[in-house]
Amino acid sequence: MYIAFTLISCAFFIGIVAWYSYYKTKNTVSSSGGFFLGGRGLTGGFIAGALILTNLSAEQLIGLNGQGYQNNLSSMGWEVTAGFSVIILATILLPKYLGGAFTTLPEFINNRFDKQTRLLIVLLFMVGYGFITIPSVLYSGSLAVLQIFDIPNMFHITYEQSIWVIVWVIGIIGMLYAILGGLKAIAISDTLNGIGLLIVGVLVPILGFIALGNGSLLEGMKTVATDHPEKLNAIGSNKDDVPFGSIFYRNDIC
Repeated sequence: MYIAFTLISCAFFIGIVAWYSYYKTKNTVSSSGGFFLGGRGLTGGFIAGALILTNLSAEQLIGLNGQGYQNNLSSMGWEVTAGFSVIILATILLPKYLGGAFTTLPEFINNRFDKQTRLLIVLLFMVGYGFITIPSVLYSGSLAVLQIFDIPNMFHITYEQSIWVIVWVIGIIGMLYAILGGLKAIAISDTLNGIGLLIVGVLVPILGFIALGNGSLLEGMKTVATDHPEKLNAIGSNKDDVPFGSIFYRNDIC
């Protein structure tokens, strides 16, 4: 019963997001500006949602949470410092980029430097995303799905086959959003999914504290603060996975 409810609610939410994204992007991707810039019709809320959710994936929802559980809160340094990069981007770099009426970053590189530099940047992006970012996100996302649904027993396949099936399903759904709707569909779907992630993200610690406190939220919070105060350390030491000093010379906002 639990699995059926989860599947139905998941499919319903995905369907609502897909329908609304299609409704808002219908007949808007007939040009490069419509595809890459959302027809320049995105409002501030959707732009902010896209900026935040584009940088959120299973890497953060699973990887950083796992680091926080294993060590302490110092791993959040990767994300909390991203706000400074976004402010610099929005106030200094983005106005110059939009002022040149550029559609894509390679187009800006071509104008600023030359065609060879543009090709090199495109190649680096394709290799980086194709062999590093996307595979890790798809794999970690498939592991998250397998923690919720018992795919091997449901479809009578092996664990490895289950991972491949989930990876392909997630990849195809994401590809359809990008190809059929362009940036606007991605921005809208990111924002709507972000609302769901925000709700779930708030519920997870609340329910966790309640379970830890045997039905009491405050008792659960007190247990963590008194029995495991080291888990709340946001600075850590140079022996942590993310040493505190590293947040000043590296940021993964890009």
